[in-house]
Amino acid sequence: MSYGKMNSFIDIISAAPSKDADGFVTTGDHIVASIRAYKEDRHGTERWANMAAFSEATALFRFRKLPGIEITTALFIVCSDERYRIVSVEDVRGRGMYIEVLAEKLEPSVR
Repeated sequence: MSYGKMNSFIDIISAAPSKDADGFVTTGDHIVASIRAYKEDRHGTERWANMAAFSEATALFRFRKLPGIEITTALFIVCSDERYRIVSVEDVRGRGMYIEVLAEKLEPSVR
């Protein structure tokens, strides 16, 4: 994976409750990291057909492993004003250099 392919800027976000100055608890977004990543949307290739177990995943992200930050399914990814819920996290080839994330695009509900 080269930097040339990592042309999408993403924010990894934690949606954690926090207290304001008055002591009220509000749920807000906390940016854990802002990084460059490779993004691949779901389409009809053989690779996506082989990942049928993750049928709800709509995008794949690959980025360098961040020292001191553990990427889990409790986090979210924001890319180009679209929000994604992390479905699966995997270390690419077990080398500890890159992380591959399968994510589901969240659609806002209309009221």
